[in-house]
Amino acid sequence: MKYVSYWHDTASRFAGAVQGPVEGHYDVAVIGGGFTGLGAARQLAMAGAKVVVLERDTVGFGASGRNGGHLNNGLAHSYLAAKQELGKERAIALYKALDDSIDTLEAIIAEEGIDCNFRRAGKLKLASKPQHFAGLAKNFEAVHAEVDPDTALLSPTDLKSEVGSPFHGAMLSKKSAMMHMGRYAVGLAEAAAGRGATIVENALVTEHSQAGGRHILKTAKGVVTADNVLVATGAYTTPNFGYFRRRIMAVGSFIIATRPLTDAEVAATMPGNRTCVNTMNIGNYWRLSPDNRLIFGGRARFSATSDQRSDAKSGEILRESLGKIFPQLAKVEIDYCWGGLVDVTKDRYPRAGYHDGLWYAMGYSGHGAQLSTHLGMAMADAILGRPDRNPVKDLDWPAVPGHFGKPWFLPFVGLYFKMLDKIQ
Repeated sequence: MKYVSYWHDTASRFAGAVQGPVEGHYDVAVIGGGFTGLGAARQLAMAGAKVVVLERDTVGFGASGRNGGHLNNGLAHSYLAAKQELGKERAIALYKALDDSIDTLEAIIAEEGIDCNFRRAGKLKLASKPQHFAGLAKNFEAVHAEVDPDTALLSPTDLKSEVGSPFHGAMLSKKSAMMHMGRYAVGLAEAAAGRGATIVENALVTEHSQAGGRHILKTAKGVVTADNVLVATGAYTTPNFGYFRRRIMAVGSFIIATRPLTDAEVAATMPGNRTCVNTMNIGNYWRLSPDNRLIFGGRARFSATSDQRSDAKSGEILRESLGKIFPQLAKVEIDYCWGGLVDVTKDRYPRAGYHDGLWYAMGYSGHGAQLSTHLGMAMADAILGRPDRNPVKDLDWPAVPGHFGKPWFLPFVGLYFKMLDKIQ
């Protein structure tokens, strides 16, 4: 078993990073070389801006290369709840932004010729318990009528041709997609560099200050100045950007990937070949990889640590969950086990905007693979003075009480959700 991301291990390395020290002045400095930062850099460079991307490790190293490979349209949680919490207009705008984000990805992949196995697969949200289906149906009725007619409600009988495990019905979101995250990250970096962006790896930003109307960024590879800065670091935000750290909870998300399944195993497990998520509070999500591995993930442990030891513990929990959902795969070999940090906000809605001289986009709460490129481009347009496409502009973002860095309270959150899963 390899304790590395399948997406990283099966993608080529980005070869276009600037070598040696970095210096000089830029129109925009982007901190973070994930999908948000790279999408913004490409958009800025296409407009003629001089832009530098400062990545602490390698492009796609963080959440962009450590996720489950789902590109799910619509809201991750209840549309009805979003209407109540955000108002109907904002809820619809955010839902449609996630729809538009899939179109954005499809267009970029086609325009730049990125070979990343993009496919419109559709997403199934599967009712794990009989009582969960009523909530799914109620949410579906509102979504289907008000914002997304490309949805369907499936019965347990319908699901027999979709997934080789008994569930109590599902909501199908037809616009959802999937892709190879590592190949997309490298392809997007190559596209940004090809458009003129400077991309610097291993350039951790250690200090930030402002003077004379300019930002000064000290990095592990030198000092740069910029007229504008976009912070796109998510769960990997460093302490020198404390405003964002107090509003982001870095939560571990863990994933395993089986050996390639045989045709018979695929037919018995995932004949519909869609992305799937179940309705448990501590739930699981899964899909097939391009080489027919089952990629199976979830919030196995409520931890803010992701290293080989932590990932291995989580991998054992995921293997047990995999066996319960798909008994036919209970003893299948696991080839990959990895984890990563997800940037979660208190209300699980993303945030993007401008604060104290800094532009930012983050807080995707485990659903950034689809939205991050799109929102990064929207923030690039805002920097360029173009029409504002930010669906969460001016959305209040209070700090998490008692949180100043490492989320010490996660184990208690995990116990709470375990209790809910037992009684709901």
